[in-house]
Amino acid sequence: MLARHGAGATVAQNRRARFDYQIEDTVEAGVILTGTEVKSLRSNSASLGEAYAGPKDGAIYLINAHIPEYQQAGAKMNHEPRRPRKLLLHKREQERLLGQGRRGGYTLVPMRIYFNKRGIAKCELGLAKGKKQHDKRQAQRDRDWQRQ
Repeated sequence: MLARHGAGATVAQNRRARFDYQIEDTVEAGVILTGTEVKSLRSNSASLGEAYAGPKDGAIYLINAHIPEYQQAGAKMNHEPRRPRKLLLHKREQERLLGQGRRGGYTLVPMRIYFNKRGIAKCELGLAKGKKQHDKRQAQRDRDWQRQ
């Protein structure tokens, strides 16, 4: 049954993250979801385009990630598509990420949402530093050069 739902498959990916940011480190985090959110993710519909991760109430939350409403559920059973979702991290890992964000000018960028081999929804976070405009142009030039 897990193979049918794409266990290990990526549901949503933030493609601009590697272009806009220099990714220093990646971390896997669990995501607290409701039932209709999981069903919507299993149908491969989610967007991380404008999403980011940040501290809220002493925890790290996934903010502005769009998981559309599940069409087969009733209006009262559905979830808010852009609600903040709590990320599950070890305490030490969470403190390290938040500390580097405050100290070194790093940002937490959600890279992708996927289901692991056990069928549990996970979010891959990247500890990133923003690129300058000239770095982005250089990356574009290198990509075009490799293509040709």
